[in-house]
Order: sequence, then structure tokens, then C-alpha cells
Amino acid sequence: MNDMNPRGFPTPPFDTPQQRPPGLSTKMNPQPDYGEESYTGSGRLEGKKALITGADSGIGRAVALAYAREGADVAVIYLSETEEAKETERLVTEAGRKCLLIETDVSKAKNCRDLVAKVAKEFGRIDILVNNAAHQASFKSIEDIPEEEWDLTFATNISAMFYITKAALPHMQPGSSIINTASINSDDPSPSLLPYATTKGAIQNFTAGLAQLLAEKGIRANAVAPGPVWTPLIPSTMPPDKVKNFGKQVPMSRPAQPVELAPPYVMLATDEASYISGATIAVTGGKPIL
Repeated sequence: MNDMNPRGFPTPPFDTPQQRPPGLSTKMNPQPDYGEESYTGSGRLEGKKALITGADSGIGRAVALAYAREGADVAVIYLSETEEAKETERLVTEAGRKCLLIETDVSKAKNCRDLVAKVAKEFGRIDILVNNAAHQASFKSIEDIPEEEWDLTFATNISAMFYITKAALPHMQPGSSIINTASINSDDPSPSLLPYATTKGAIQNFTAGLAQLLAEKGIRANAVAPGPVWTPLIPSTMPPDKVKNFGKQVPMSRPAQPVELAPPYVMLATDEASYISGATIAVTGGKPIL
């Protein structure tokens, strides 16, 4: 523990096994901290209904846990990681809230519409929409990027955001909140993550435009731009040398733990943030975004 890391979170180098996508939290060393032992709610989202994509692990799980402990029921949307999603469900239900698990591929437009319909039927409305699902892969050159990979990244990261948001709006009331997961790559793109970084720039523009369109409806739209975060996506999509020193490049010299991302998602979902819309909140370990 030091002044720069008062909570004693792990710092690189890391010695964690490589995994096949999408990866498992339980196989990581150190295992991600989702706030199981540390996040304490105070009723800031009491009675609200939340839909979170990509909520089986990583940032999505930390946000689901925090929302539940703040009093919200949570719909957990995931691709195929049933083991991970069940753990998120356990954390939500242990907090005394309802959890709806939906396994689906958000890269398909119909699936996006269907999942929203299921959530609306179960919860009656949607107060908080967190568009967090993402796909990424690393490439050394543009020649190495298959066209199918480019299309899948856009379908998962930005097209799904449009389809889900459009379908959710009829079930949202004034005061509702949409929170989109952007990235430090929105402003500082990593060349090895070209498809992913390009979609993250699109997400930031989508959010800024959406906020202006929805202001007259009383619905807010914001983005959170994480820097390096220690999630299963890292050892399953990045080369070993980058995983070993992951997060070392930012001023705090370490990656965030997922629990450290939860507070801005909570704040933006609360009624306290009633005048915040069109914003991007940077959670980057001291590295500025422009």
C-alpha cells in the first residue's frame, strides 16, 4: 500500500495464464475485485430497474453488484459465459434484489429487440440502461484484420447499442438514464486494437448526439471511458507481454479493479445526476483524455 494505491490493489507485473475468449474470472491471477467485500450501498437506486449488457463479468458484474446493493433489480445480459453469469446472479440476489439472466448474442438486431422485450415484461419498465457489452481482439497490422472481425466488432460494440437503446426507449420514463461504456481508446486509440478503438470513438459520438435527442424526453445519456481494467477480457484477448505489464503505462502504474469503475455508473444512474447528460466520465488512472 502507498499514497498512490491506498486500497492496496494489485500492481504489475502479473503472472496469469492466457485464456481463450471470453475468459473466466476464476482462472485469473490475481482474481478481479468486483466489490464483493467492499461495496456498501446506501439506497441510492432503491426500486429502480436496470438492464446491463455484458454483465457476466468485468465492469458489468461490478456495476450489477453495486446497483443491487443500492436497491435496484438487475437484468444481466451475457453471450455464453453461464458460469460467470450465475456468479453475478448470486451477488445480485444475495443483495435482496431480483436478477433476470438472459443469454443472447447482441450482435444480432433481433436478439437486441427480444432481450429488451423480456426485460420490460419481467420488470414492467427500464429505469437504467447500461450498454456495456464489447468484443475486442489484438492485431499487429491492418492486413491481419479479417473483414468478419471488423464486422463483428462493430455489430457487438456500436450497432447493438443503437438497437437496444431504440427498443428500450418506449419502456423508459422521464428521469431514466442511459450509460454507455466508451474507453480511453475513444480519444487515444491503441493501434493494435484498431477495430475496437474505432467503435469506442463511435460510442462517444453516439452518446453525445443521443443526449441532445433525448433531452426533451427527460432521459439522460452519458458515457464512462475506462482506462485499463483487470477483467477476463485481458488475458483472453491480449498477448502475454501486454498482459504481464497491463496498466503499467498509466500514471497510477496499475490497472483498475472492476469495483473502481462502479461508482461513476452508480452516480450517473441516480436522480442526483439530473443535470448531467452528454458527458464522458474518464476513469483512467490519471491519464488525461481530450
